[in-house]
Amino acid sequence: MNTNIGALDRVLRVIAGLVLLSLLFLLDGEAKWFGLIGIVPLATAAMSWCPLYTLLGIRTCRTNGR
Repeated sequence: MNTNIGALDRVLRVIAGLVLLSLLFLLDGEAKWFGLIGIVPLATAAMSWCPLYTLLGIRTCRTNGR
């Protein structure tokens, strides 16, 4: 699995993931569970690899692989 997410992209994914996860605490009722979607950007940032980027041929990092 090659790295296809750059540093800025990783930071933005972490921020987006944390914002989405905060919905678990900010919203009431069933809508709060949409906050679990925040796990996806956090996981892709942690792995530095995005499966959607692979399918679309996108790379935001400078070097190939780790």
